[in-house]
Amino acid sequence: MDSRMFSGQAGLNYSFNLSDDQELADAPAGRGKLSPAGFVALSVVLGFIMTFGFLNNFIVLLLFCKFKKLRTPVNMLLLNISVSDMLVCLFGTTLSFASSIRGRWLLGRSGCSWYGFINSCFGIVSLISLVILSYDRYSTLTVYNKRGPNYRKPLLAVGGSWLYSLFWTVPPLLGWSSYGIEGAGTSCSVSWTVRTAQSHAYIVCLFIFCLGIPVLVMIYCYSRLLWAVKQVGKIRKTAARKREYHILFMVLTTAACYLLCWMPYGIVAMMATFGPPSIISPVASVVPSLLAKSSTVINPLIYILMNKQVSQRQIP
Repeated sequence: MDSRMFSGQAGLNYSFNLSDDQELADAPAGRGKLSPAGFVALSVVLGFIMTFGFLNNFIVLLLFCKFKKLRTPVNMLLLNISVSDMLVCLFGTTLSFASSIRGRWLLGRSGCSWYGFINSCFGIVSLISLVILSYDRYSTLTVYNKRGPNYRKPLLAVGGSWLYSLFWTVPPLLGWSSYGIEGAGTSCSVSWTVRTAQSHAYIVCLFIFCLGIPVLVMIYCYSRLLWAVKQVGKIRKTAARKREYHILFMVLTTAACYLLCWMPYGIVAMMATFGPPSIISPVASVVPSLLAKSSTVINPLIYILMNKQVSQRQIP
């Protein structure tokens, strides 16, 4: 979008997005900047997330490749989340880490659009994978199926999660809304603070179809599942059923942690979009952003610690 459309708001966009070309090239000192100590702290946290997010997910990928027993339909969807998390650490978090060390965004407008796109794309892939997992657990535990594992549906689901994510993250690259600098000026996201009807329409659609509906689907599936588990709690379970319940608990924990990491960012983004222009300070926007990025470290830990085949070394 033409930056002249927002020139009257240039001084207000520091709170969550910096949209003017000059601000993007060289964010000047002011209320949009952290202190030197703040940038050091931000660099340390991002370095931790970048390093352990990549390593933890890489370990999950190695385990999946090495041990055939882990290649189950459910684990394919969990692997999809690990792959998206690993890619965002490799191609996204590295850029914000380098920029935080220098105290400003280093890669210009094109690099900012790239960063905003891949972070949004990979984040939505993870969320949609969790939605599919919730439905998979719901259908598996409510309609007991003795047939062997079906890999066709998980493969289609993995492909569908990427196509769905691209459907919602490519439009800002084509002119429906945009990606811009956020927070302290060292990372990028959807331009939350652009005050146009077009931008607001995109953000509303993004929140409905990439947060609201997915979360409601997960709540429905897991509430029905937990009710079913409670109803049959006194019935003697087979070993197969116990394994299914353990998988349910692992997937539910992954989904809960993901939402806990991302919901504060979503709330802050909505406040920046529809609230007063200066309602979100740089620090207030940086903290939820870091919490969202931390999900790339937490997700593989849950998988490794809660997967009995890994933690109890049952893999032959």
